[in-house]
Amino acid sequence: MRRADRLFQIVQHLRGGRLVTAHKLGAWLEVSERTIYRDIADLQSTGVPIDGEAGVGYMMREGFDLPPLMFTRDEIVALVAGARMVRAFGGAAMARAADEALVKIGAVLPDSEKDRIARTEIHAPMYVVSNADREAIDLIERAIEKRGVLTLDYRDEAGRSSMRDARPLGLWFWGRVWTLIAWCELRDDFRAFRIDRIASVTSAGRNFKPERGKQLADFYRRAEMNETMGSTTARAFPTSSAS
Repeated sequence: MRRADRLFQIVQHLRGGRLVTAHKLGAWLEVSERTIYRDIADLQSTGVPIDGEAGVGYMMREGFDLPPLMFTRDEIVALVAGARMVRAFGGAAMARAADEALVKIGAVLPDSEKDRIARTEIHAPMYVVSNADREAIDLIERAIEKRGVLTLDYRDEAGRSSMRDARPLGLWFWGRVWTLIAWCELRDDFRAFRIDRIASVTSAGRNFKPERGKQLADFYRRAEMNETMGSTTARAFPTSSAS
């Protein structure tokens, strides 16, 4: 988390007149208490009305609020276009979240800027992704976050089926199809599975721990190495069509 984001989160946690200890703040933000003490001191030095002391806790005095959220015209266009594309091509939960995000953005924009959302004439076609694929995308996205192993019934280009457990690492969107980057436990190697070729996906009922050589960063390093050696993108991103 960037330091600016952490400072913003500290302010959010302290709003409402609650006494919060540095220990709790550090646990929420996954940093040390010493870091929290330093961040609180920096916030206080800029005029943020935080009361309290180390070992006791901190709280925000009433009446403090953040300034209105401001976006440039180009930022509004980018946010609206991105939300509409997610609504068209993402999972069902992503689509609902995109709609909700647009409502929240509109609620905090100054009146003079709110109509820019409606005036942004950048659109994406609806019903591009099937309901089954939307459900699979949502399930996979949650599994990536929780590091849950998935059981896939995967069909290759010829329609041959194979059952395998995979550790989901990331989702890629190629403009027409979604691809799951995963560590395939059956092949003991990285594989990329097209979402539209997954006949069914379910939780394997177990989680995995990150292992050296089996993480998304390792996949990227291998892809970069293949590119350096003159390999094609298709080789860097195998589709599991033959194995």
